[in-house]
Amino acid sequence: MANAGYREVLAIREFRAMWLAELQSVCGDQLARVALSVLVFADTGSAALTGLTYALTFVPSLLGGIFLTGLADRFPRRELIAVVDALRGCLILLVTIPGMPFVVMCVLVGIVSLLQPVFKSAQLALLPGVLGEERYLTGMAIRSITIQSAQMAGFAGGGLLIAVFNPYVVLLVDAVTFFGSALLIRTGLRHRPAADRPREDGVRRSWRSSAGETWGLLFADRGMRALVLMLWLMAVVAVYEGMAAPYAAVFGGGSVTVGLILAADPLGSVLGAFAYSKWTPEAWRTKLLGPFAVLAALPVALCLLRPGLVASIVLFVIAGAFGTIVVLQSTTTMTFLLPDARRGQAIGMSNSGLTTATGVSPLFAGVLADKTDAVNAVGWFGLAGLLVAIPLALTWQRASPKVAANG
Repeated sequence: MANAGYREVLAIREFRAMWLAELQSVCGDQLARVALSVLVFADTGSAALTGLTYALTFVPSLLGGIFLTGLADRFPRRELIAVVDALRGCLILLVTIPGMPFVVMCVLVGIVSLLQPVFKSAQLALLPGVLGEERYLTGMAIRSITIQSAQMAGFAGGGLLIAVFNPYVVLLVDAVTFFGSALLIRTGLRHRPAADRPREDGVRRSWRSSAGETWGLLFADRGMRALVLMLWLMAVVAVYEGMAAPYAAVFGGGSVTVGLILAADPLGSVLGAFAYSKWTPEAWRTKLLGPFAVLAALPVALCLLRPGLVASIVLFVIAGAFGTIVVLQSTTTMTFLLPDARRGQAIGMSNSGLTTATGVSPLFAGVLADKTDAVNAVGWFGLAGLLVAIPLALTWQRASPKVAANG
């Protein structure tokens, strides 16, 4: 079967609404991160408080992924996304009030971050019904390419807007993107009932039993377990993003070099998502998942050979390309193996593990770098990822025929 084309996927009205809603929301989030950093530093003069504010745009999303993503199964997903984005827009509007106490600002920003996994899990759980299995991976590739581009544009645009206006104007733009996203979702998607309905006696499963059942879906089966662990492993081998500054310093590089290292992974992601969705035959995709996981870790392990800056950046582009392919394919396969009634919560829990691995890996790599240096630390993480990827690839190779038969 031929791969679904980008034009074919973008012709679907509901997908277009979801895609444009997420695109402007991501741009707004990146604008807000720049604006909040500038605003807090200007008001407090504290680098520590500025860092805390920036962290609050990420950290609470882990808790949201664990405790709130079940809402994406219990309520109609279209309405849930619209309400969440409207609420986030209102919270950002409150942040723009001049003289807002710092503690209150932190709480508001934290709630916005807490709600992000609810949006994402509901959106990803809706996509299979909108696209179908044949078009799903192409739709995910479009999302990956545009989100990476939107993140880079948001950071650059935030700095430009702040230079021309001020942080409050940029935050107002962020609020408008949330309201625009809510409107697109509400008007562009048809209503679908909640996936997880009460039992015949009218009683719903408790959060604990629902979470336990979902966790079992992710880890009880050998094939599904391999998919989840390969997905999380991609965050571990991408540790070079969090180590960009000390890595560049080893070779005497400055801020420009740091920027190039940070740009390597998004560039690889765009190239990998485009090439994979356009030119990889559908029949090969699940078979290539394991080898691609190994190929994502291998370039990072080669840092142990202490390549120069240019070679390192090339290696990070390659790792980003294969890592994105693994994330795309493992997410796609996982999504269609999960029952719709558990899909939102399962995707949310899986993404929470991905977020945790993304945040924790640079922390441990930094400790290791203090004992050696950043280049060796990144290389050792790559080698560890390679040693984990190989048995996972073999496990998936044995399990995938059964997955294909059941799927």
